Amino acid sequence: MQERKLIKSNRDFPQVLINSIPAPELIHETISDKDLKLYVEGLKELDKFGVDFIVMICNTIHLFYERLQKKIKTPILDLRKEVRRYLVKNNVKTVTILGTPNTIKKGLYKFKGIKYINPSVKEMKELTDTIFNFNKGTEIDKQIEIVKKICQKYLQKGSEIVVLGCTEFAVMLNGENLPIIDTIDILVESTLDNISKPKPKLNITTIK
Repeated sequence: MQERKLIKSNRDFPQVLINSIPAPELIHETISDKDLKLYVEGLKELDKFGVDFIVMICNTIHLFYERLQKKIKTPILDLRKEVRRYLVKNNVKTVTILGTPNTIKKGLYKFKGIKYINPSVKEMKELTDTIFNFNKGTEIDKQIEIVKKICQKYLQKGSEIVVLGCTEFAVMLNGENLPIIDTIDILVESTLDNISKPKPKLNITTIK
């Protein structure tokens, strides 16, 4: 916000409410209503505060964006829409998506006019395991190396960039000299854009 010169005094910072819920990882092939229950409850909790908009940090949860939006009145930022806007704006034509199996298979970030060179079924399983193991703190360096090698493989196959469609991958590859896009960086920019809009008393909530 300082870089955008939005802050003149401490009163210019928005009120931010964070609801970090102990919800299950959405890394499996089948995601049930039970898996989504805590996410829905978390959104409803934030909805009660009467905030201007909600930011959902998880990528995979955006596969259920429309269903979740119908559960509450508060607008939820649409990460899929923001990623598409970024790719089009930057004229990206060939992409590899790293994410959970559902994020890749159900085409969360698949858009017309863009070619995709995505991981194989075996590699998707490996990526799922790295997410789970990284979160547990198991052989962290090994998990990072697996993800890095998959990135390098598809960049060599012709992808211009790798879209990191999972927050764990962004943490794993932080500081790596690779042509990657962190979808959460895109979400942050969208959040700042919404903060910049002239509104009386702006509040933000996040769910993770």
